[in-house]
Amino acid sequence: MNSLARLAIEDYDRILETGIFQNRRIEFIEGIICELAPVGPKEESAVNQMTRWSYRAVDDSSVLIRVQNSLGLPLRESVPEPDLVWVQNGDYTETRPTADDAILVVEVADTSLDYDLGEKARLYAAAGIRDYWVVDCQNRRVIVHRQPSEAGYGSVKEFSGSKAISPLSHPHVTLLPEVLFRPTDAE
Repeated sequence: MNSLARLAIEDYDRILETGIFQNRRIEFIEGIICELAPVGPKEESAVNQMTRWSYRAVDDSSVLIRVQNSLGLPLRESVPEPDLVWVQNGDYTETRPTADDAILVVEVADTSLDYDLGEKARLYAAAGIRDYWVVDCQNRRVIVHRQPSEAGYGSVKEFSGSKAISPLSHPHVTLLPEVLFRPTDAE
């Protein structure tokens, strides 16, 4: 009989400490180590623009912006590495921020759209992530997920062009999706 051994986050952390996956892009999703696709130029550019916008948008010291760093979801035995996360400002040197710390989670998808809208969305909803955005590089849009539950997100809306989006935590801040698809040096 073939079966896959599911690991705990503690096991995953011990494996990371060995350096076995040092030069590989991986995530730990529901007890399984998953290898990620390489990041292409469209995704890199959109991540850069999202990061630039985030730093300009958030001027209070209560928010820490993390780019392609881990987020601990212990109740889901998962350690995803979203492209960008706004978390409550704190000291994360000994532990990862969790869903309770997350203010905004963003995945940027070029070739991973089905994964980010499917498995990742289900994971984040079940973990209680209140504001989850997927930046779709192919279709030049942002898909905003809100109202999480074990069954998924109750609200999913698409934004493109100059249709403004605001994070739940910062309703006075707006993002125009078209900005994410400009060359990084363009204003």
